Amino acid sequence: MNRFDYVRPTSLAEAIAAGREGSAFLAAGTNLLDLMKGGVERPERLVDISRLPGLDAIEWSADGAVRIGTLVRNADLAYDARFQKAFPAVAEALLSGASAQLRNAATLGGNLMQRTRCPYFYDVASACNRRAPGSGCDAIGGENRLHAVLGWSEHCIATHPSDLCVPLSALDAMVEVEGPHGRREIAFEALHLLPGETPARETALAPGELIVAVRLPAEAAAFAGHARYLKLRERTSYAFAVVSAAAALRLEDGVIREARLALGGVAAKPWRARDAEAMLAGASPSPEAFAGAAEAALADARPSGENGFKIELARRILVRALSLALQGTPEQTPALPASPFAPTSGASHVA
Repeated sequence: MNRFDYVRPTSLAEAIAAGREGSAFLAAGTNLLDLMKGGVERPERLVDISRLPGLDAIEWSADGAVRIGTLVRNADLAYDARFQKAFPAVAEALLSGASAQLRNAATLGGNLMQRTRCPYFYDVASACNRRAPGSGCDAIGGENRLHAVLGWSEHCIATHPSDLCVPLSALDAMVEVEGPHGRREIAFEALHLLPGETPARETALAPGELIVAVRLPAEAAAFAGHARYLKLRERTSYAFAVVSAAAALRLEDGVIREARLALGGVAAKPWRARDAEAMLAGASPSPEAFAGAAEAALADARPSGENGFKIELARRILVRALSLALQGTPEQTPALPASPFAPTSGASHVA
């Protein structure tokens, strides 16, 4: 780990002023500190925002919209009773990520800004355009069975690891950021970038900008009765998704009036399946309709290596998420597969 300066500002304005080029914002550090220890991240200065006032609140508007501060802990958000009821797929995604200990420490903003878990990105001896622009991509031609099948380029085939980001993308969340030039908003779907020719630029944040909050609109709560998040992983606990899916339906008189769909583990960003949503709008829910939507969602998918199986896997998990959403959101957040609190062995989570 390189030597670095450490500052703890007492206000947001001080934090923004300190966040100059070469600096990194630090909250819980559950991802950043690992990257620093491995030599992947080498900031000259850490700006500790973990005790800034006013960034750790869950605030509700009169219409049912919610604003979540960037320092709200994942566990606190997941177990907030009002939030669980209004946005159950988001709560389910939060509880699908990491361990209980990490959820108690990790923050909303840190989750959004976490880096890919591609092993070549973490190995400083490997070529990685995301870590070292222009060095190449050893994942192409390497061990790549868990890499992207959508939106990848010859410069990078990594995937985004977040569970939380998948339903946030599906539900049209907005991101509030503060920077040297003031405050602005970014549609959640536009926050994370596909690699293209510049994979090192991972988000739409400008230099020195800091995420201060995420907002979910009141309209997103209309899906609360039929919303699920499913995650398929290679081991039962504490693993990142091979593929995941968020599915939310708004039903009227037995017809799907509106659908929200997003996939995780398939691209360098949460993948919003808008074509599939359009196919379902106005349709009667059925296995055939769900299968058609899954085909549309993966229509542009192609292997980036030895990962062609992920395409069919993503189709299946999306169909299953839709089927479970149709059945209705459970009264209580479902226990994870193999949990001692789960009513079954967890086989129902296998796509």
